[in-house]
Amino acid sequence: MISDKLQHKKRQTLADLFANWKEVILSCNLSSSRVMDPVSKWLILTRACVFSMTLTSGLIGGLLAARHPDFNLLYFLLSVVGLGVAHASNNLINDYFDEALGLDTQEDYVRAQYAPHPLLSGLVTRAQVRNAILLLNLIDLAILIVLTVARGPLVIAFALAGLFISVFYTAPPLRLKRIGLGEVGVLLVWGPLMIGGTYFVTAGEIPAWVIVASLPYALLVMTVLLGKHIDKIAMDRPKGIHTLPVIIGEQAALWLNRIIAVAFYFIVVALVLTRFLSVWLLVVFLSVPMLIETLRLYSQPKPAEPPEGYTVWPLWYVSIAFRFTRLAGGLFILGLLLHAIFPLYVPASLF
Repeated sequence: MISDKLQHKKRQTLADLFANWKEVILSCNLSSSRVMDPVSKWLILTRACVFSMTLTSGLIGGLLAARHPDFNLLYFLLSVVGLGVAHASNNLINDYFDEALGLDTQEDYVRAQYAPHPLLSGLVTRAQVRNAILLLNLIDLAILIVLTVARGPLVIAFALAGLFISVFYTAPPLRLKRIGLGEVGVLLVWGPLMIGGTYFVTAGEIPAWVIVASLPYALLVMTVLLGKHIDKIAMDRPKGIHTLPVIIGEQAALWLNRIIAVAFYFIVVALVLTRFLSVWLLVVFLSVPMLIETLRLYSQPKPAEPPEGYTVWPLWYVSIAFRFTRLAGGLFILGLLLHAIFPLYVPASLF
């Protein structure tokens, strides 16, 4: 006899499913009042709520190449899909190794508190996680083969560099996260590798200025990871996980995040003044009010209790950084879109 729960699952409408997926994307979790469906489960376990940063990097790479005479829409789309699949695989790999090495525990570690952990939650088995990682990497391998045939072996170099950092972020023997290099790894992956790699497969070449143009958004993504590691200092230090905030201390890490957030604007202005990008990119300054709010929150201690409706407690500084990154990154994309449609440069006569 079918249980009431299964009957309820069978009665889920398309609207119910969309509501589930929206909630998962926005909150990294699914409230207990809703019925878990398979797609929602894997969106949660792969931490799809943060995929927007990867999709943004891919979109930036494509928009930077939008006016290139050899722009290829198919290769651009394949690159973005490949990046999203790689991010999902990377998140599963990190959780798999962190649990296997005893770093993620149900009782006291943050990862198991703000959202279900693939293994600690019991939603899937180790074998299912391994199979999911294998499937995702096979999809990426197929995309890699297509793009390599189209654009040459440099595609493999981009992919292998990203895979190296992603795997050894937590996996032995390097465990980059444990030696203060995880934050730098994220800067490289979400900047030169994702944005630069997408530009290359889309346009067939990669001039040096594109690497510089990849840095503003990559720095914003770095602030998100720094914020997360600041939130976890008390949990990471006893476990010997020497993230950058553990090494330099909470206050120094908060100051570093402030500096990086401000540096975003300086690099954008430099790209505009050197005429690599057009004045449309100055639209990012519409995010300055949120920058001011972000800097103010960085200067205040973490509250003792979560605000009403806050869904990812005990994380705090990471949410502040993510909110700012989402707005500033969105405006950066808007500026690039306007640049692609109607580029408007600083007059050369000014220099």
